[in-house]
Amino acid sequence: MLFSSITFLYVFLPAVLLLYFIAPRKIRNLILLMTSLIFYGWGEPKYIIVMVVSIIVGYIFGRLTGSFKKKSKDKTAKLCVVLSTIVNLGILIFFKYTDFFISNINKVGGFGIKLLDLALPLGISFYTFQILSYSIDVYRGEVEPQKNIIDLAAYITLFPQLIAGPIVRYQTIEKQLKERKESIDLFASGVMRFVIGLGKKVIIANSVASMYETIKALPDEKSSVALYWVASLLFSFQIYFDFSGYSDMAIGLGRLFGFEFLENFEHPYISKSITEFWRRWHISLSSWFKDYVYIPLGGNRCKKSRMFFNIFIVWLLTGFWHGAEWNFIIWGLYYFIILMLEKSFLLRVLKKLPAVLQHIYSLFLINMGWVIFSNDNLDKLGKTLRCMFGIGNIDLYNKTTAFYLLSFIVMIILAAIGSTEIPKKIGKKIDDSKAGAIGAVIFILIVMTLSTAGLASDAFNPFMYFRF
Repeated sequence: MLFSSITFLYVFLPAVLLLYFIAPRKIRNLILLMTSLIFYGWGEPKYIIVMVVSIIVGYIFGRLTGSFKKKSKDKTAKLCVVLSTIVNLGILIFFKYTDFFISNINKVGGFGIKLLDLALPLGISFYTFQILSYSIDVYRGEVEPQKNIIDLAAYITLFPQLIAGPIVRYQTIEKQLKERKESIDLFASGVMRFVIGLGKKVIIANSVASMYETIKALPDEKSSVALYWVASLLFSFQIYFDFSGYSDMAIGLGRLFGFEFLENFEHPYISKSITEFWRRWHISLSSWFKDYVYIPLGGNRCKKSRMFFNIFIVWLLTGFWHGAEWNFIIWGLYYFIILMLEKSFLLRVLKKLPAVLQHIYSLFLINMGWVIFSNDNLDKLGKTLRCMFGIGNIDLYNKTTAFYLLSFIVMIILAAIGSTEIPKKIGKKIDDSKAGAIGAVIFILIVMTLSTAGLASDAFNPFMYFRF
């Protein structure tokens, strides 16, 4: 079930809210658990069992880890964490990477091993990382093991963040699971945040996605260097508004039920370096790898060669986390190289340049990164890069380019403005004014009307991060 669907907006969500608020407080986590399982099972009921197994494994080993830690049996506690990690990562690897490994073994060795053709369970990369962080945090003594399996399961399956994040750590909402206080103000801010995310997704992301697909479908003779760059720009906007829109909706939905999730995006396209970009983009994933991979490997508290090795491992895993395709691994290593160069000397050079050049540098590299990310076929990736730089028999600019630029320019400008802090500043000024409440209601009504119209027309409506 999609957040951006008529069924969710006008049937599922109202029903869940009604059930939740009329239920006694002591069973509200159970209500969230049951409705989250319905939400998840709506599209893939057979994979509920996979998630349930992961939860049970995390719960049992979490309890055992906490028990052994209290008895000062550190080695046994560590063994429990290792076993929990092996089982949960094993499930993730089996479903997500088995066919990738078989396919590459067949290519390299000339074998004919049959692919399993496994469908990827929705959200498995996200909920697996949540279970892993919970298990590790229990071992580290940063959280107490959850004794109530309903509460732990409610945390992991919580439908606002189940399918595509943000990756909410147990320590973030440990107290909220038992002591959260729903309020009118929090509910109202949740509605506003959800509507903002819905608008990002349906009005902007879906529009630029349709434009991107239109250009990608053009025959070679009608394409041009300029159109390839326009397509790359459209994809950059699509993935930002799609994913940040989903995160906004998740954060907003969490507030409706009294939860406060951490931010996942902070206007990443205004960054002045790639280092800054990754502090602003998919923050929950970046911080997860930092706390559970980079720092345990030694972080930057070691020789420079070792630090670069640690960064290499993080970005190899980051690329692989996104998908079982070589382009994702290349994408991860692409950022490893840039970040290594920035840490070595580039950041010092960048700081001496005018701010506008720093922005151009960052946007160019980010855009090229999305080119790698969006082409899961290496031959297509090579062709795209050649065409972008005018290598081969391709026009620099043609009539088709002019037609699509004129057709898409308004949405491109709106997307460019929307990816900056300008909308946030305008919203704050309106909110601080005497007409703030009226303005908020009008905004919500307009966005909901436009979004509903877009959804009712059965427009282009994928969530990109569902496949991760």
